Amino acid sequence: MEQNKSAVLVGKIAGAHGVQGWLKVSSFTEPPENIFGYKPWQLRGQDSTHKVELLAGKPHGKGLIVQLDGVDDRDKADQLKGMEIVVERSQLPEPGEGHYYWTDLEGLQVETGDGTQLGYVDHLIEAGAADVMVVTGSKRHLIPFVIDDTVLDVDLAAGCIRVNWDVSRQDD
Repeated sequence: MEQNKSAVLVGKIAGAHGVQGWLKVSSFTEPPENIFGYKPWQLRGQDSTHKVELLAGKPHGKGLIVQLDGVDDRDKADQLKGMEIVVERSQLPEPGEGHYYWTDLEGLQVETGDGTQLGYVDHLIEAGAADVMVVTGSKRHLIPFVIDDTVLDVDLAAGCIRVNWDVSRQDD
């Protein structure tokens, strides 16, 4: 399940903010304000991807707002709602030992410690105490991503995650 990993999703345009073209942004970075440090942004829609220049960004209430070059009124801002914010992989720092970007885990094969194939990581979700892998195969499994507990080993080169998971478990 090879994926193009050169462009990494870091956020999404949530909608317009005000009448001067500011945009509400959902950030997928940790902490959320880190999204402002990645430049240039690329906005990706269903049919196209184009680079944009981030002019300003700041926290606002419980979220973030940004101003992009060329987006100076609410109508232009409304047109960008739902666009994904992606950056080049080379812009991201290397994750530390035992840490992984979600994009690197998506698509990996998942198997139990005894070699039973469970499927592939479809996506991950944030669930409070631990992130959760959504693994799809003959069954759907929701497996907490906890290193040295449910996750025994992550081998990015081999494209495999070994887990401590009871295959008879009813996940869905």
